[in-house]
Amino acid sequence: MYPRIRNVREDRDMNQTQVAKMLGMSQTGYSKYETGENDIPTAVLIKLSRFYDTSIDYLLGESNNPTRHP
Repeated sequence: MYPRIRNVREDRDMNQTQVAKMLGMSQTGYSKYETGENDIPTAVLIKLSRFYDTSIDYLLGESNNPTRHP
Protein backbone atom coordinates (compact mmCIF):
# COMPACT_ATOMS: atom_id res chain seq x y z
CA MET A 1 0.00 0.00 0.00
CA TYR A 2 2.67 2.51 0.99
CA PRO A 3 4.55 2.49 -2.34
CA ARG A 4 1.24 2.91 -4.15
CA ILE A 5 0.42 6.06 -2.15
CA ARG A 6 3.83 7.49 -3.08
CA ASN A 7 3.51 6.45 -6.73
CA VAL A 8 0.09 8.08 -7.12
CA ARG A 9 1.47 11.30 -5.67
CA GLU A 10 4.52 11.23 -7.92
CA ASP A 11 2.40 10.43 -10.98
CA ARG A 12 0.63 13.73 -10.37
CA ASP A 13 3.92 15.62 -10.02
CA MET A 14 3.22 16.57 -6.42
CA ASN A 15 5.55 16.65 -3.46
CA GLN A 16 4.84 15.50 0.08
CA THR A 17 4.48 19.06 1.32
CA GLN A 18 1.67 19.79 -1.13
CA VAL A 19 -0.28 16.67 -0.18
CA ALA A 20 0.33 17.22 3.52
CA LYS A 21 -1.03 20.76 3.22
CA MET A 22 -4.19 19.46 1.53
CA LEU A 23 -4.60 16.99 4.41
CA GLY A 24 -3.95 19.68 7.04
CA MET A 25 -0.86 18.02 8.47
CA SER A 26 2.91 18.31 8.47
CA GLN A 27 5.13 16.97 5.71
CA THR A 28 6.88 14.80 8.29
CA GLY A 29 3.60 13.24 9.38
CA TYR A 30 2.60 12.55 5.80
CA SER A 31 6.03 11.08 5.04
CA LYS A 32 5.47 8.51 7.78
CA TYR A 33 2.37 7.32 5.90
CA GLU A 34 4.35 6.78 2.71
CA THR A 35 7.10 4.86 4.49
CA GLY A 36 4.69 2.74 6.51
CA GLU A 37 6.01 4.08 9.81
CA ASN A 38 2.46 5.17 10.70
CA ASP A 39 -0.79 3.53 9.64
CA ILE A 40 -3.02 5.69 7.49
CA PRO A 41 -6.32 6.50 9.20
CA THR A 42 -9.50 5.73 7.30
CA ALA A 43 -10.42 9.42 7.11
CA VAL A 44 -7.08 10.17 5.43
CA LEU A 45 -7.55 7.31 2.95
CA ILE A 46 -10.94 8.74 2.03
CA LYS A 47 -9.44 12.22 1.51
CA LEU A 48 -6.62 10.80 -0.63
CA SER A 49 -9.07 8.76 -2.68
CA ARG A 50 -11.18 11.83 -3.39
CA PHE A 51 -8.18 14.07 -3.99
CA TYR A 52 -6.57 11.67 -6.47
CA ASP A 53 -9.96 10.55 -7.86
CA THR A 54 -9.03 6.91 -7.39
CA SER A 55 -10.48 4.01 -5.43
CA ILE A 56 -9.46 3.19 -1.89
CA ASP A 57 -8.93 -0.42 -3.00
CA TYR A 58 -6.36 0.85 -5.51
CA LEU A 59 -4.58 2.92 -2.85
CA LEU A 60 -4.52 -0.11 -0.56
CA GLY A 61 -3.11 -2.33 -3.30
CA GLU A 62 -6.19 -4.56 -3.31
CA SER A 63 -6.99 -3.69 -6.93
CA ASN A 64 -5.02 -2.66 -9.99
CA ASN A 65 -8.02 -0.68 -11.24
CA PRO A 66 -7.64 2.95 -10.16
CA THR A 67 -11.22 3.87 -11.17
CA ARG A 68 -13.22 5.35 -8.33
CA HIS A 69 -16.86 4.28 -8.19
CA PRO A 70 -19.40 6.90 -7.07
